[in-house]
Amino acid sequence: MLKTYSNQLDEINEKIVVIANNILEANNVILNGLVECDKDLLDSAKESLKNMSSKTTEIDNNIIKMLALYSPEARDLRLVVSLFKITNELLRASSNTRSFIAGLSNYCTELDTVTVKDFAVPMQKSTVDCLITVVAMLKTTCSDETQELFNKLLIGESKTDDLYELLQESVFKQAPNIEDFGKFTKILSALRKSEKIADRSLDVGTLLLFARVGGEMGVRE
Repeated sequence: MLKTYSNQLDEINEKIVVIANNILEANNVILNGLVECDKDLLDSAKESLKNMSSKTTEIDNNIIKMLALYSPEARDLRLVVSLFKITNELLRASSNTRSFIAGLSNYCTELDTVTVKDFAVPMQKSTVDCLITVVAMLKTTCSDETQELFNKLLIGESKTDDLYELLQESVFKQAPNIEDFGKFTKILSALRKSEKIADRSLDVGTLLLFARVGGEMGVRE
C-alpha cells in the first residue's frame, strides 16, 4: 500500500473520529442537562454539532478522490467503502441529536422525576456508552478487538431499546395528565431520538465490523 494513500486514509479516519467524538460530547452534555431539565445546558450541546454537514461532505469528497486515484482492492476497498457510508450514519446521528435537544428543551418539564431518573437518564447513559464504543472501534485496527467491541455495542443498543420501551410505558401512564395528545406524542418522539442515536451507532459498528473482519455489508453476526 502506497505511503501517500496510507497517510490519506489515516487522515480521513482521524477526521471521522473527531466527528464521532463531537457527537459523543453533545450527548454527554444532554445527559448532564436531562436530570434538572436545564435548557441552557441542553442548548449548549449544539456547539459540538456545528458544520457537521460540511465536515462529512469534505470527507466524502476526499474518499471519492482516493477511489479515483488509487483504486483500492480487497480489504482496503472494504475499509474505504465503509468509511464512505459511516459519514452518512454519523450525519444522521448528529441530526438525531439536534432533534433530541430541541425536543427536550420544549417538553422535558412535562416528565415526572421518576420517569427521568428511572428511564430517560439510564437510556441516555446507554446511548452515550454506545457512542464511546463506536469511537473505540474507529480507533482500533485489530480484528479481534473490533469484534469484541461490536459485541459490546450490540448489548448496549439492545439495552437502549429495552429502556425506551419501559420509558414509553411510563409516559403512557402520564397521558391523562398531559394537556393534549399532540404534546404527548411529541414527548415520546423527542425521547425516541436517544434510541435512534444508539441505532446509528450500531450501524456504524456494523460497517466497521465489515471493514475490519469481513463478511457481508449490513449483516450483523
